[in-house]
Amino acid sequence: MKILVLGAGALGGYYGARLLEAGADVTFLVRQTRADQLKKHGLVVQSPLGNVERTVNTISREQVAPDYDLVLLTCKTYDLDQAIAAMAPAVGEQTGILPLLNGVATYDILDQHFGTGRVLGGVAYIATMLAPSGHIRHLSPGDTLLIGPRAETTTALAASFYEVVSHTPGTRLLSEDIAQALWEKWVMIAAGAAMTCVMRGPIGTILTTQDGRALMTQAMDECAAVARLSGHALRPAAVHTMHDTLLDAASPWAASMMRDIDHQAPRLEADHIVGDIIRRAQRFGVDVPLMRVAYAHLQVYEARQHTAQDR
Repeated sequence: MKILVLGAGALGGYYGARLLEAGADVTFLVRQTRADQLKKHGLVVQSPLGNVERTVNTISREQVAPDYDLVLLTCKTYDLDQAIAAMAPAVGEQTGILPLLNGVATYDILDQHFGTGRVLGGVAYIATMLAPSGHIRHLSPGDTLLIGPRAETTTALAASFYEVVSHTPGTRLLSEDIAQALWEKWVMIAAGAAMTCVMRGPIGTILTTQDGRALMTQAMDECAAVARLSGHALRPAAVHTMHDTLLDAASPWAASMMRDIDHQAPRLEADHIVGDIIRRAQRFGVDVPLMRVAYAHLQVYEARQHTAQDR
């Protein structure tokens, strides 16, 4: 299978490296600075599931051609428009697109550009980060990847990709209902991100406060209500997983968006992860007050970062 990975950051670099280990033909579409870094040092992954150090093939935007079976999309949601422009020349008549992005608004946008029949569904439960050195750090042993078709036309491609990725370390699942899996992750990530960003602390610390557990439960209930009204009520197993993650008093977990705030990132994925929950709730006439507070908080942060950059 010939795969184009858009970027070689924390997520794309990690899964690209694993796919190379499994024997896939992988090329990375990267900016020149990252291409130079990869040429000099190779692609380096440090992981509890096994380290990887590989030389890799890279191309620039000017070199993209429709030669790929699959495009793996792992950008931040706020970079989606730029990513679409960069990847469009790679999408041939038989090319599929596999996003590993949080939320479902991404799929609405990709469907408009490329058609539902080209866009597979993907859900990744993993914590990775890109170090200043260019090395990718896998922060915990957890690595679960679900992929699946969203239309009959991508059923065979999803199965072919699963056959390749199933030979990589971690839990790999070919989902029969990837849309449901996308919603279930989004609910958990939106509730967890809202709370950890507003409170500026991990789950365990939040739960030690007087109202932490009640507020976390409210955040989960608000997001789950939107999923239910949208036709994707959480399954019991998903509820159990979410409670284990977000109501664990010993948990050090925090959303990647909170880590971005800690590192003074200029932009956040607030709109696609938290803002879109609010917009969908409004369509049903449902109030989600805690999510609205969290989104306002995140918008203020981004506005202040924008102002600071303009000085």
